[in-house]
Amino acid sequence: MLTRNYLLYDVFTTERLAGNPLAVVLDSKGLDTAAMQATAREFNLSETVFVLPPDNPKHRARIRIFTPDYEMPFAGHPTVGSAIALAEMAGDGDTAGIFVLEENIGPVRCAVSKHDGATFAEFDLAKLPEPLELVADPEAIGAALGLGPHEVGFENHRVSFWSAGVPYVTIPVAGLEAAARIRLDNQAWSELAPRKSEWALASPYVYCRETVNYDSAFHVRMIVPGNPSYEDPATGSAAAAFAGAIMHYDGPREGVSQLWIEQGLEMGRPSRIRLELNVEGGKLAAARIGGHAVKVAEGKLFV
Repeated sequence: MLTRNYLLYDVFTTERLAGNPLAVVLDSKGLDTAAMQATAREFNLSETVFVLPPDNPKHRARIRIFTPDYEMPFAGHPTVGSAIALAEMAGDGDTAGIFVLEENIGPVRCAVSKHDGATFAEFDLAKLPEPLELVADPEAIGAALGLGPHEVGFENHRVSFWSAGVPYVTIPVAGLEAAARIRLDNQAWSELAPRKSEWALASPYVYCRETVNYDSAFHVRMIVPGNPSYEDPATGSAAAAFAGAIMHYDGPREGVSQLWIEQGLEMGRPSRIRLELNVEGGKLAAARIGGHAVKVAEGKLFV
């Protein structure tokens, strides 16, 4: 019987039992897609990563990312968590290190360092956010979340649809009180939401300018539709897509801007995601997602 080591990390947090949990299965060579999918279903976390030898020997590793139901082309907290796990295993978590992870979306450049006393990783977006067509009426989208028309939108921000590899419907709401009351009506959402694949609907990403933490730029929530639906405590791929909405509506200044996004507070899993925007000539030239991660557990998998 083969055994494979695995690690459990909490990502986008410096505290254990907060942030977004992630399973990282090491030594995954020999596992086929069906076995990876079954293993991800066994862990039953929002995502499980399988580490494989890289196709390019100059890269650190190839990773495949699975939800309990399907494989993802790219996801943020698995990228951050995997980068930190691999750096700590190699013993270079205490110094700045740069390497490439191969994901289905393409090669992803990662940088790992100590930040605020904990291990921090950030990665360059392999694909910059782009707008997608949204047919659904914004009022209907708000109603599917239990919100009235007056609670959807603030300043010049409107409901929009963006993707940086994974699409999200970005929904601005009036403030923390409205954000706290959202309840996804799965039936209503399934009738109006765009699809992100043949088997899954695009998720709503609700945000407001009002925040709990003084240094946060936005407060967000992300609900994964389904039966049942569930809330994600920290969503890096959604923050990557959200960069498009920030560029479109806020028009950040030239140069580099760093924004902290808070998520997961309503569900007792507080998370902090750093979004870095590099603006040149009024356009987004590059963007990075960053955050901390802490190891929670380790063990052996008998598959």
